Amino acid sequence: MFLSINGNSYHYDVQGSGEAVMLLHGFTGDGGTWKDTVEILSGSFKTIAVDLLGHGKTDAPEDPSLYKMEVAASHLMQILDNLQIDRVHLLGYSMGGRLALGTSLLYPDRIKSLIVESSSPGLKTKEERAQRVVADQQLANKIKKDGMRNFVNYWENIPLFATQKTLPVEKQKAIRQSRLQNRPEGLANSLLGMGTGKQPSWWDRLQEIQAPTLIMCGELDIKFCRIAKDMEKMIPGSELVMLKGTGHALHVEDPMKFGTIVKEFLLKLA
Repeated sequence: MFLSINGNSYHYDVQGSGEAVMLLHGFTGDGGTWKDTVEILSGSFKTIAVDLLGHGKTDAPEDPSLYKMEVAASHLMQILDNLQIDRVHLLGYSMGGRLALGTSLLYPDRIKSLIVESSSPGLKTKEERAQRVVADQQLANKIKKDGMRNFVNYWENIPLFATQKTLPVEKQKAIRQSRLQNRPEGLANSLLGMGTGKQPSWWDRLQEIQAPTLIMCGELDIKFCRIAKDMEKMIPGSELVMLKGTGHALHVEDPMKFGTIVKEFLLKLA
């Protein structure tokens, strides 16, 4: 399905029926990366897998300010309005998890529950954010200069995704192909508009989250499990699950276990 929002075309895929679950992918991904999770959830829920701005089949405008988290969150609300959905279970991975956290704070009345996979509320200090803005600018320049193939060659070999090297070759090829279908300007502007340095830091507001919250990380992803533990302490009544034998992308590395845990969490709330 496609929806025009402020002149930009958004693509999203709707499956199943029941209470709505919106799924937000990570940087370089698209809604299709949730295929296994959708298969598990759509028998009990209506899943809405969105291609975020600059990714997948959604438009990739030239203005980085259109990618800002506050703007992206408002676009998600317009998608829900178009589907006549008042409240949604929100599931986000990595970049999509940062957006899910922000959306839950900006639109608390619209969020029925929050599930955050391998993500963070942003960087805590101005100094960290300033350094990250510079790094993201350099990476954005690299994407635009080198093109998608060279960038993907670099991106799939960063330490964050080392555990994906153990996946079946066909699955690795599918992930690569999905990344290659993105456009350089879309990924570059996503970094410039909604990178970790540019986004608001939500650390001081985590205690405001009232929606039931599930925080997930892979035990081999030490950095994001540390962040997950810190978030669990600050979000009232939140639950932390560390998945054994997995790294950053739990829903890709162990899709059956990940999907089952998410489904059980949601069914308790239904």
